Amino acid sequence: MKSSNEIEQLIGLLARLPGLGPRSARRAALSLLRQPESRMLPLAHLMERAASTVRTCSLCGNLDTADPCHICTDPMRDQGLVCVVENVGDLWALERAGVHRGVYQVLGGTLSALAGLGPDDLNIAPLMGRIENGGVREVILALGATVEGATTAHWLQERLASTGVPVSRVGHGVPMGGALDVLDDGTLAAALTARRVL
Repeated sequence: MKSSNEIEQLIGLLARLPGLGPRSARRAALSLLRQPESRMLPLAHLMERAASTVRTCSLCGNLDTADPCHICTDPMRDQGLVCVVENVGDLWALERAGVHRGVYQVLGGTLSALAGLGPDDLNIAPLMGRIENGGVREVILALGATVEGATTAHWLQERLASTGVPVSRVGHGVPMGGALDVLDDGTLAAALTARRVL
């Protein structure tokens, strides 16, 4: 069944969002259209407001309505503990977990020859500036357990070696509740290599 052009455009835009395919986008559009006053219009207003007020933090690369962001300016945060992540989604995931009370550095990607991303394409300068200004006691590399993540972590570790700031990396391996027989070879190898004495 063919819908009006506006409905098809709405479905097409929704289908571009991560995690939404054409069928999910069609269901989301239908839900919005059934209750335009309580769902669609508030969403449209909030999206318009967010588009004009949300910006990238000049210190860490987070998205916020303030620059510097609320994390960077929070006096309760440990400014000497910098956690390096690939993207803002990773930062938000760590914040949801509530385990990091320091600050962040969002790289905006990882080194990738295939994607054409080199060191100059990553948001490294603010991190180096923080280290040069003093006060950074540790840099935690919280990058994905991918080839690109490992390459980026290795490159950063070499780059930061001359600063004298200790560099650590988040653990990788067997997830909580994970069964060994369903894990891939790379995850098992990382888990066995990164083992520690109890």
